[in-house]
Amino acid sequence: MDVIRKIGHNERVEITTTVLINWDSVKYKVCGDFRALNNYTKADRYPITRIPHALDKLAKAKYITRIDCIKGFHHNGVKPNYMKLLRIICYMGIYEYSNMLFAIKKAPAHFQRMMDTIFQEEILEG
Repeated sequence: MDVIRKIGHNERVEITTTVLINWDSVKYKVCGDFRALNNYTKADRYPITRIPHALDKLAKAKYITRIDCIKGFHHNGVKPNYMKLLRIICYMGIYEYSNMLFAIKKAPAHFQRMMDTIFQEEILEG
């Protein structure tokens, strides 16, 4: 799974700068600063599951499965015409994300909609 790829310098680019995030007390992570993009992005108001409703369904469940959605989030691809908006620049060159990022305003709602669609049958059955 290629989440990010290097692009050529001769392409017309819209890029964002990178920021260094203190990931824990020892490690740092390079991230794109997509605040400017988010300012121009219309919010997606997809509702998340109400916690009391979900807990009521869990109480009646015969089996419970836990899914790690952190890595699953990055399997959510981005349409090619939007990838140009997800470009970052650093000392090694210009890179383009091909999969969804947590930093994008619409990403959480889009991911929740995708999960609801995939697990629609299981959600309805409880």
